[in-house]
Amino acid sequence: MSAFFPVISSLNPAAPSVAAPKARPASVLATSAAKWDARLSHDPIHDNAYYGKCMIGGILSCGLTHTGITPLDVVKCNMQVNPAKYNGLLPGLKTIASEEGAGALFKGWAPTAIGYSAQGMCKFGFYEFFKDFYSSMAGEENAYKYRGAIYLAGSASAEFFADMALCPMEMVKVKVQTSPAGTFPVELGPAVAAMKANSAETRFPFGSLVPLWSRQIPYTMAKFFFFEKVVEAFYTYVFTEPKSSYPKSTQLGITFASGYLAGVICAIVSHPADSVVSLMGKAENKGKGFGQIASETGLVNLATK
Repeated sequence: MSAFFPVISSLNPAAPSVAAPKARPASVLATSAAKWDARLSHDPIHDNAYYGKCMIGGILSCGLTHTGITPLDVVKCNMQVNPAKYNGLLPGLKTIASEEGAGALFKGWAPTAIGYSAQGMCKFGFYEFFKDFYSSMAGEENAYKYRGAIYLAGSASAEFFADMALCPMEMVKVKVQTSPAGTFPVELGPAVAAMKANSAETRFPFGSLVPLWSRQIPYTMAKFFFFEKVVEAFYTYVFTEPKSSYPKSTQLGITFASGYLAGVICAIVSHPADSVVSLMGKAENKGKGFGQIASETGLVNLATK
């Protein structure tokens, strides 16, 4: 997903996201801070249409990319749940295809598409909204001075709500992908019905919300923070002319590279909690909480499996 930051960033040519304010007399600062609106400081202005474009970009960034790598996700989840049987990516692909057929590699594609599209819509749209909201609260001078904290607060706030949109479909996806063949419905409708019917056991629809927050909030905070900082570093130390002086292809390349680097960092940060989410779908972990599963598995295994 991180490689698709250009979808969002190209909508907003300002870099960094919180622009450095122009020097003004101290007497003006005291009266203007409360009136300053961060949404109006960008070109283009961050109006509802802009936030809507960010939401569409989020749907494309998250929904399409997560759905496109469903086979890898199927193997990853099974490696986390049963590492003895699925002891590697290629062996896992072969095992699943030989035992259940090649179509089994796409189990859970529908809840993946729905869940991550909803998550991406909220993540990218709300991030821009909360970033402007907190910047306006801080005032122009502080918004620039403490822009790193604003990136972190905005991304955490956005992901808090984005995971609520993701959680039900994520739970269905994991259950479909990790259940032995023939023990749980594969199609979306029957799978959702089964999750509802056994909600006391499956904890559907929000039983995995806390582990999701534990996985996704640090992931998103790292992703947006490092993305913003890497972009800023590129334009400060490498591409030192005004951003507008570079062709769109160069700007897009910088954005893509920044997104890729941020993605590597945030994948490392989020992996332990991702393992717990997968383990919660395992039959023998029924009724166990996030902390108990994490304690029994151990940090090393959570971080490396």
